[in-house]
Amino acid sequence: MKAVITSTAKYLPENILNNHDLEKILDTSDEWIRTRTGIRERRILKDPEKATSYMCSEVARKILEQRGISAEDIDLIIVATMSPDMLFPSTACLVQRDIQAMNAWAFDLSGACSGFLYALNAGAQFIAAGTHKKVLVIGGEKMSAVMDYTDRSTCVLFGDGAAGVLLEPGADENHGLLDARLYSDGRGCDNLSMPGGGSLHPTTHETVDRKLHYLQQDGKQVFKSAVVAMADVAVEIMNRNNLAAKDIDFLIPHQANHRIIQATAERMGIDLEKVAINIDRYGNTSAATIPICIAELDEQGKLQTGSNLILVSFGAGYTWGGIYLNWQ
Repeated sequence: MKAVITSTAKYLPENILNNHDLEKILDTSDEWIRTRTGIRERRILKDPEKATSYMCSEVARKILEQRGISAEDIDLIIVATMSPDMLFPSTACLVQRDIQAMNAWAFDLSGACSGFLYALNAGAQFIAAGTHKKVLVIGGEKMSAVMDYTDRSTCVLFGDGAAGVLLEPGADENHGLLDARLYSDGRGCDNLSMPGGGSLHPTTHETVDRKLHYLQQDGKQVFKSAVVAMADVAVEIMNRNNLAAKDIDFLIPHQANHRIIQATAERMGIDLEKVAINIDRYGNTSAATIPICIAELDEQGKLQTGSNLILVSFGAGYTWGGIYLNWQ
């Protein structure tokens, strides 16, 4: 029994932080950011009383409304995030409370920028097992909460947002999530991390002074690893499923860097017109990037029954992977 996506939604905060705004507080320029990353602006959830769960709950409500079902119909909520409201309880439990999905159980999945792919595959397994009928899978991040806005190498890259899908059993085994290849390599852990706040470096004055509670990244190493991994897994998915470039309707890649996206498309042999790209408007929203792209394509009516989608991502861990999805 294949899991199919029956509803999508996204939430982007209203506040826009563009490159010219960053020029005022950093030694950087709009041209430097655009030419190296492809980013023009990103969204920021400015309200200090609102966090990742708020955005995810907004997404969940939209999905339920569009599908015409009640929150009580939901069996499971999975939230992929690396910026939870707090270490515990899970952001998914907060979403369950907010939308009053009292028949659902809920958990967070931490896979950084690959989190949504991990969560989508996990949710699909519950559908395939026949134990669940309606699974909400949401990727949400308030990346601005873990940014050091004096570090021009990181803070220009990330933005806030959330998006998600509803998974249900499909009537045709040829539609839905057809294949997934997911990977991890913990040897890359030091190149992209947030060291503070866990059991290794619990919060102290020293960890705050050392800025251990902000995202830290070796940009060159992450870039080199991501270019290879995303392109390799995309081609692997194509080969495993006997797909040629002409068979693919859309490549939906993680939105980390325009050059990485372009390199992946070139390796697959597909034109950029078949690639979902919104990094220029939203920056890197980590686990939210791929579902935001899916929701936008769905809103624009570009996803038709039988559309072949390849989803690929790379993130901290290292984590990376690809999913082959045939739209119902």
